[in-house]
Amino acid sequence: MDVDTRLLRYFVAVAEEGSLTRAAERLFVSQPALTKQIRQLETQLGVRLFTRSKTGMALTEPGRTLAQRAPALLGGWDEVLRETRRTAGRAARVLRVGFLASAANEATQDIVAEFARRRPGWRADMRQAAWSNPTAGLDRGDVDAALLRLPFPGQEGFRVEVLFTEPRWVALPATHPLAARGRIAFRELWDEPFVAAPAETGRWRDFWLAADEREGRPVRIGAVTEQPDDWLSAIANGYGVALAPESAARFYARPGVTYRPVSGVSPSRVGVAWAPADDDNPVVRDFVRCCLDIASSRHDEAGG
Repeated sequence: MDVDTRLLRYFVAVAEEGSLTRAAERLFVSQPALTKQIRQLETQLGVRLFTRSKTGMALTEPGRTLAQRAPALLGGWDEVLRETRRTAGRAARVLRVGFLASAANEATQDIVAEFARRRPGWRADMRQAAWSNPTAGLDRGDVDAALLRLPFPGQEGFRVEVLFTEPRWVALPATHPLAARGRIAFRELWDEPFVAAPAETGRWRDFWLAADEREGRPVRIGAVTEQPDDWLSAIANGYGVALAPESAARFYARPGVTYRPVSGVSPSRVGVAWAPADDDNPVVRDFVRCCLDIASSRHDEAGG
């Protein structure tokens, strides 16, 4: 019998979390979809893996047996995939770099150019991810390194170097009453509907809603989007406002959307991240060093 490794990953997440809700957040999937996948696995195996109750998901005896063996099985398979992809990358002289939205802003092109200078014949293959994948493929081994907004889900499992910080601004419909203001206090936005990332992105979504900086006031969600174009359209059409990096005003300027500075909210950080398994990978190390050197030089040029 062949079992999809994705089903095993879902099973392991539920077994470790003891909760469908927490496991769904960890996996960036909806709870109904996760429930369906667990049932599919149980059907394929012909055994019941969990008993369900109001307090959570408890493993059955067969479930405990699978939970003991599945992590090692998946870990071995992941290592095989990573090594296969590394070998392919070395053969093609390509480093796969995931990123979200504007990546490292204006520094991105300098980083790519510096990497090409340090590694003649190599190319950084930049791969943009949707906001529903805040690790930009790093968690699945789809990329070798990633330029990410911090914090991101599962961050503690990766190596991360912070490159720079920038203020969070607010993106508003151009017709919004606050759009004419020079600066807006965050508390003035607490009752506004917000355009948000999918709920499955967990604390990454919470950060861009500043959920912990509202003194307990609940967040109103006006729309949910996964891509910059959809995000801009939702704001321009008046479905809500959204916090964004200051650089969004440069990279995502659009008629109908106005960006304004916000006071009373913490800044955003941009970092380069990679898997611990690549600590000894000289190509990944060179890319990280390029990121740090370029970020440092731009900081010095700016007089910081």
